[in-house]
Amino acid sequence: MMTDIQPGFTPDAVAQRIFELRGRRVLLDTDLALLYRVETKNLIRAAKRNLDRFPKDFMFQLTRVEWKNVKSQFAIANLEFPNIASNFWRGRLYSPYAFTKHGALMLSSVLNPAWADEISLLITRSFAWLRQAVPAYKELAAKMAELENARRSFKLYTRLLSRQIIHSAIVALNGKK
Repeated sequence: MMTDIQPGFTPDAVAQRIFELRGRRVLLDTDLALLYRVETKNLIRAAKRNLDRFPKDFMFQLTRVEWKNVKSQFAIANLEFPNIASNFWRGRLYSPYAFTKHGALMLSSVLNPAWADEISLLITRSFAWLRQAVPAYKELAAKMAELENARRSFKLYTRLLSRQIIHSAIVALNGKK
């Protein structure tokens, strides 16, 4: 039952926190700590104590460049979890860790909170929601591009037609003199 999870933690809200880094979809340590209701440093400690459960395709630390790019995305985005927006990067001495779906699910076994099963289901549903939403967004983007092209073509057509009408009017006026 989802009653233990804070309101606002819906699959689509969590999916909005999933980034694509190094060709993988990931959740950042801060977001996972919020979901699992632990401090970020404790989440990282638990993962580091169990490195055999977190190979590089489950968890990795962001480079400075990746971290800078993620921060800029946060600055632009409308954050779904506003309570972490103000202090997300305040006090961070290191780049965050990113967890793939499998790494995020593995955290439930090393953190082992009572609500771990609920968090695992939520994470699974969030990645599934994202997998379904991306094609719809791509289709919408393609339709928007098509409309933009049609608008440009219409604008060009009306410009050419206006020029032709003006030219015809000038020729007609010159012919009456």
